[in-house]
Amino acid sequence: MDAADRVSKAFGMTDEVWQRHANPWSVWTRFAAIPLLLLAIWSRTWIGWWSLLAVAAVVVWLFVNPRAFPPVREPRGWTARGIYGERVWVQHRDLVTPDHRAVLRLLVTLGVIGFAMIIWGLIALQVWPTLFGATVVVLAQLWRIDRFGWLWERHEAQRS
Repeated sequence: MDAADRVSKAFGMTDEVWQRHANPWSVWTRFAAIPLLLLAIWSRTWIGWWSLLAVAAVVVWLFVNPRAFPPVREPRGWTARGIYGERVWVQHRDLVTPDHRAVLRLLVTLGVIGFAMIIWGLIALQVWPTLFGATVVVLAQLWRIDRFGWLWERHEAQRS
């Protein structure tokens, strides 16, 4: 068992869970959880420590989410191909070309910058860095899914 398999197993990502994770409902409801998490954290100004319950609810949902929807056995849709490509990335990094790796590093960097802006906005209770950071994170993640979809298509072409 290599490192990628150990990571997948550590997070409970079996074959079945990956297939459920690829369900479009799973993908889009994870995106919908982003503003809910931001609101839950921001709500500390209104409801104090009770906001931790809202944060915990979103975190539990994010853990349950990849297991909550029917599996996608044949990735035909954009989101499903992207998640299947993510799995290829985790299990077969040797298939990823250097230019593709560079784009993925850029997207991770953008995501980290966006996340840092979210943290700044939430600590300072400033709307613009929170929303701008969330926008950067979402756009980077959407682009990442698109790149992983490309990786899935390349992987399938090599298998044929």
